[in-house]
Amino acid sequence: MTGIVVKSTGSWYVVRDRETSLLHRCRLRGKFKHKGLKVSNPLAVGDVVEFEVPEQAEGAGVIHTIVPRRNYIIRRSVHKSEHAHIVAANLDQALLVVTLVSPATSFGFIDRFLVTAEAYHIPAKLIFNKADLYDEDTLDYQQQIAGMYASLGYPSVLCSAETGDKVAEVAALLPNKVSLLSGHSGVGKSTLINELVPDLDLKTAEISAFSDKGKHTTTFAEMLEVVPGTYLIDTPGIKELGLVDVPPAELAGYFPEMRALLNQCRYHNCQHVHEPGCAVREAVDKGKLAVPRYESYLSMLADEDNRH
Repeated sequence: MTGIVVKSTGSWYVVRDRETSLLHRCRLRGKFKHKGLKVSNPLAVGDVVEFEVPEQAEGAGVIHTIVPRRNYIIRRSVHKSEHAHIVAANLDQALLVVTLVSPATSFGFIDRFLVTAEAYHIPAKLIFNKADLYDEDTLDYQQQIAGMYASLGYPSVLCSAETGDKVAEVAALLPNKVSLLSGHSGVGKSTLINELVPDLDLKTAEISAFSDKGKHTTTFAEMLEVVPGTYLIDTPGIKELGLVDVPPAELAGYFPEMRALLNQCRYHNCQHVHEPGCAVREAVDKGKLAVPRYESYLSMLADEDNRH
């Protein structure tokens, strides 16, 4: 049988049979657990698998084959620094929920997410949430940021999951796609999902006044069916998003605005830091390339703290 992993708890996987849509609780056959992959989770939500349900297993299935992924979002494992963690696989798009207040999402975090999506050819969009908390200055700032990202090919929606305002615009992005919904804890993903899929009644959590980072309400990634053919993958709040398998020499290629300039630098191996004749640095100096994006690039190149 062939199915899609719709939930992963680390040792057990919930698999939806592609033909019958029935759900099966499955384990991964042992030999797949350590197949030389430097990942903390051999299977991720969105993976297509082949499995069987032995008659004597009382409904528990065994996954014996993982179909090659067409793409995935990956980050460094929080618990095993030498390993990576696959957030989700086989995506049509990635939606990053960001907030400018309570808590504020940094450019560094946004850009790491976008670079990861670029590296695996996943279209990405930004969802600016908590518009109900924006004053006039914050709204103006948001429009500037949204304009910057839109010019790079990353459209966005400004909404308020709390009031429901413009949530319909988010819903309009979803039909007939598998969409990943991600972001820091506390940005309102669960509240947004409750608006998009009302019958789920997911738990939401109030922002922790102490840390202003939010409390985790989602423990495991899960693929939610909005309507038949339309799926939303909810993920635990991500505190850190370290890049994985992006060599320094290739990093600039995952910034669309830098990619357009790469053949204009004096040196073909230019890293755009201090080399003479660098078209990227010249574009920054002339205001043609946004300073926050360039700073994000330098931070990633230096492998600095990935929470900022």
